[in-house]
Amino acid sequence: MKRKQPQALARIDEEALAAFRAGLRRRYTDRQILAELQACARRLGRSPTMREFDADPASAIHSQTVVDRFGSWNAAKREAGLVPRRFTTRDDLLRLLRELGDELGRTPTSRDLEARRGGMPSKSLYWHTFGSLTAALREAGFDVPVGEERLERAVEQGTRIALALGRLPRFGDWARARADDPSLLTEWQVYRALNGGRGSWSALQYLIRERLVALGARVEDDGAVSGP
Repeated sequence: MKRKQPQALARIDEEALAAFRAGLRRRYTDRQILAELQACARRLGRSPTMREFDADPASAIHSQTVVDRFGSWNAAKREAGLVPRRFTTRDDLLRLLRELGDELGRTPTSRDLEARRGGMPSKSLYWHTFGSLTAALREAGFDVPVGEERLERAVEQGTRIALALGRLPRFGDWARARADDPSLLTEWQVYRALNGGRGSWSALQYLIRERLVALGARVEDDGAVSGP
């Protein structure tokens, strides 16, 4: 049985109602609404749900106003540069990694995800979905070496750093080189490629020395490099 419309609603002039609603919408600009969403995300430290947004005492706008303006809650959050809390497909996660890589001009790291908390999915979500962030990055098309391939990349890059420095690189040297050249593996990626145990860095220096000698360079006992 069709529910009868209340008489009070039936008497409302549709044009007058439309004008009234338009006036309410004009109270806030799109930019103001998006700014409220972004501010709420900063206070929470994550992308807010509708309930969290309405429970935030500093929010001046109701979530329904956001939905009315942008068509859906998630559409508004995407417009604000925030990421929906739930993702339905692996493709969404991979697309966001590629977009971040385009923005950075390099392969994203877990530190990059942490720095964009609220605007990017968490590292744990990538681990849960793909088994690891590295697996997700590789599936997204990034060149991320693993295992022996990573160690070989570390020795190759370390050799270049040694030639530039004139000595075998220390941990801090690598960090500084990486800051100047984001295409390098991070110092921690290198450390983990060597299993991260005691003496790992000296093992890397030994491998770099062997590579340098094979190239015709001279490596002194104190690590100084000359030639080739």
